[in-house]
Amino acid sequence: MPDRHGLSATERCSALPPQSCGSKPIQNPHHLQPFLRELETHSKLDDTDRKAILELPVRVRKLDSGSYLIREGDVPTHCAVLVDGFAIRQKLTGGGARQIMAFCIPGDAIDLQNMFLDVSDHSVQLLTRATVADIPRDALQALVLSRPAVGEAVILLALVEASILREWVVNVGRRDARARIAHVLCEFAVRLERRGLSDGDGFELPMTQEQLADTTGLTPVHVNRVLKGLEAEGLISRQRRNVQFANWRALQDAGDFSRRYLHIPGEDVLAHA
Repeated sequence: MPDRHGLSATERCSALPPQSCGSKPIQNPHHLQPFLRELETHSKLDDTDRKAILELPVRVRKLDSGSYLIREGDVPTHCAVLVDGFAIRQKLTGGGARQIMAFCIPGDAIDLQNMFLDVSDHSVQLLTRATVADIPRDALQALVLSRPAVGEAVILLALVEASILREWVVNVGRRDARARIAHVLCEFAVRLERRGLSDGDGFELPMTQEQLADTTGLTPVHVNRVLKGLEAEGLISRQRRNVQFANWRALQDAGDFSRRYLHIPGEDVLAHA
């Protein structure tokens, strides 16, 4: 049942430190493997570094869609790694309007800046049911400060997050509605493909048209119109929330999309689809 603040038991639990919900932190290498893979995307870690990461204490939780991992103004006590499921990073204006600033996909750490900042300046909310591995903030701080290679890897991940945010500012500020939507679809497709979470032909879109509107600064009606337009042009095809790429190269052109800002090594596999 919701409490007097409107929070469910799941959401109340998500705001508490790892020891507060009836379970002690455990060591679970399996749940931190996706995080380790991301750290190794741009950095070289030795066996000792890998072992230290996988032996970080974690508490694993399964949460419902709509649960908050952290709210703006919260004092962070842990860094959550998204094991499965999807989330959004968002801020609200004084009038209650929402701007979505990032999509979080399995393997993402949510979020690294809260490892050292004392107050969260934004909220992270789940788009779907998800499994989350919470790493106590002090444990992650100690690891980053004591092992330079791990510290460098974490910094690089944070820099890539900043690069993506810069691209999103350009997307909302300077691209037209058609390009904004096409760009978001391209980014989501490439990130999922990079982590082996799609078959290369398309994906299941985990957000609603309202959430796409809050991502692109449009209205839900306008988003619907743009998606229908992309279908009419033969760039995408849709079956409910499943999006297929009828013409991947043309969709990239429509979205003014380049993989450069994602800093993903290797070639564009989707380009050959």
